[in-house]
Amino acid sequence: MINYLYFNGNCEAAFKFYEKCLGGKIEAIMTHEGTPAANNVPAEWAKKILHARLVAGDAVLMASDAPPEHYSKPQGFSININVADPAEAERLFKALSEGGNVIMPIAETFWAVRFGMFTDKFGIPWMVNCEKAQQAAA
Repeated sequence: MINYLYFNGNCEAAFKFYEKCLGGKIEAIMTHEGTPAANNVPAEWAKKILHARLVAGDAVLMASDAPPEHYSKPQGFSININVADPAEAERLFKALSEGGNVIMPIAETFWAVRFGMFTDKFGIPWMVNCEKAQQAAA
């Protein structure tokens, strides 16, 4: 399964931020301009993202800008990142949560060496999880 996110006109900025934080690569980023979809959006929406694809390791994240009349605030889910290294969990949490809202600071829990939750500066909810060895094997 691949997560597909909808942004409120800031998809390109979000993906450039994620590319930097995740050490990934934007493989595709397409605007409405020059496509048949351009006829279905207002002229000022032409440069907004119709489709974007980011790959970071084995993970894929896709997204687009939702026209204002179709945009809803993200809720009821979190993008979860599982990592094996606590230092990498700390780095990812710090980088991705910059400018956002920390819900649960990254710390040790009963299942994880490091776990934290936040909503990033683009309104997307995230969890960073570095499970304890016995939990990861189960």
